Amino acid sequence: MPAGTLYRGREGMWSWVAHRVTGVLIFFFLFVHVLDTALVRVSPQDYDKVVATYKTPLVALLEYGLVAAVLFHALNGLRVIAVDFWSKGPRFQKQMLWTVVGIWVVLMIGALYPVLGHAAREVFGS
Repeated sequence: MPAGTLYRGREGMWSWVAHRVTGVLIFFFLFVHVLDTALVRVSPQDYDKVVATYKTPLVALLEYGLVAAVLFHALNGLRVIAVDFWSKGPRFQKQMLWTVVGIWVVLMIGALYPVLGHAAREVFGS
């Protein structure tokens, strides 16, 4: 790329952004998890109320988001390691990214399959 031009955002930039976003989401989950677990020592009744709020469809959806974030972050982290420590890594970083995305999609479909199957049975009866 010629000197003085702006980086226009290719796969490397978007994988960097996705890696940072998923890292922040995982950190946020861990932070909330530590806080709500610590609440059991302060007020067991309030802890029970907080845990009861977790048994909602919205939180179930957020849990799948957490699975998606952890899975992508882990797979992309392996790709980053390969790019950094394998002499041919930078040359194949784009192919490795699309491999990571493909594996992530297959695993997420596998993770959602039981939920979608259960939802279909509830809606259409079986």
